[in-house]
Amino acid sequence: MLHVPGCPLLPRLVALLEECQTEVGHTGAVEVLVGDFPSPTLVIDGVDVATGRTVAHSVCCRLDLPTRDQVLAALGG
Repeated sequence: MLHVPGCPLLPRLVALLEECQTEVGHTGAVEVLVGDFPSPTLVIDGVDVATGRTVAHSVCCRLDLPTRDQVLAALGG
């Protein structure tokens, strides 16, 4: 998970990821990186879950959080 300090959407994305991990029985650790990223961004296997592409290299506030279905699919559920 990538985010800038103080990102107001981070708690919503963390909650969604935790719910989806519980649903599919995923117990893997989540790496959280704070820095100059599109924020927040959920990356699974090197892919931005919301866009299906590699992570953009720009700092911006994202409003396109991944959907529950996108997260579940990325986790293999």
